[in-house]
Amino acid sequence: MTRRLALVAKKVGVSEATVSRVLNGKPGVSETTRQSVLTALDVLGYERPTQLRGERSRLVGLVPPELQNPIFPAFGEVMGGSLAQQGLTPVLCTQTKGGVSEADYVDLLLQQQVSGAIFAGGLFAQADASHEHYRQPAERKIPVVLVNAPIEGLDFPCVSCDDIAAVELAWPHLASLGHCDIGLVLGPEDHIPSRRKLIAARAAASAAGMVLPEDFIERSMFSLEGGQLSAGRLWDRGVTGVICASDPLALGAIRAARRRGMVVPDDVSVLGFDDSAFMNCTDPPLSTVRQPIEAMGLAAVDLLCAQIQGTHTAHGELLFEPELVVRGSTARRPL
Repeated sequence: MTRRLALVAKKVGVSEATVSRVLNGKPGVSETTRQSVLTALDVLGYERPTQLRGERSRLVGLVPPELQNPIFPAFGEVMGGSLAQQGLTPVLCTQTKGGVSEADYVDLLLQQQVSGAIFAGGLFAQADASHEHYRQPAERKIPVVLVNAPIEGLDFPCVSCDDIAAVELAWPHLASLGHCDIGLVLGPEDHIPSRRKLIAARAAASAAGMVLPEDFIERSMFSLEGGQLSAGRLWDRGVTGVICASDPLALGAIRAARRRGMVVPDDVSVLGFDDSAFMNCTDPPLSTVRQPIEAMGLAAVDLLCAQIQGTHTAHGELLFEPELVVRGSTARRPL
């Protein structure tokens, strides 16, 4: 007990006597200090006293599908800072292959009686995946916000980059450079943002009087290696420009071109999606479609905090406009 008091006091920056007063429900402690002590208990993994267990903690779960793609740490940085300004403590729930699953994290967050959770990518973005674990916070009325895909049947607020607008920027850019054979490297078939991009690409091709053959569409896991394998197939089929559903996929496409003795962008062009960290430092610097990460992250936190405070929140999906960023990986098709 003494060790617990000391650790909590050190975490909050108050005396052990103050921590003791909070744990025993005694007066003489400000509400701000009281909440800080309770949050420290939750963060350090200590059980709250019985009389305090009915209250939700000031913790908010941030649940990305992985951290290898720089876009997810970028979202986490924006949302974590904004949550801290609201007096909430972000808890990063990092998934790893063969490790703790998304459903396990949901159980853990419910046990910690979190104030809410933000899911930035994950199983909810896959139409054919199980979504049962998302029903638990919904049934307990715990605030949830989704980033970049809604869940059919669960009316959680959602903030998304407009995938259709993204392709409406990407396709004409390559077409204006003379590329007639344009291919796509997308995520799995049930990945909702990839489905939207494919619908938009078919429409863009048709509007430009072009054709998007089925064998110019490749599916991949979201990784550099997946992009290399999928784009390699497209290069072998004569594609001269590729639109990728993420920046790591685009970097894989560049690697596949080089392995075939082609130069980017002299021989083929590559366009990414996200504009994640350091894409202006790659060789060549990557042309990409930028997600408005800061605006989306702040909006997600605002939606969550409104729910926590009991304010009426408009459910549905908020769409944010992307931006085309032209760098060195796209150029005019060689004659």
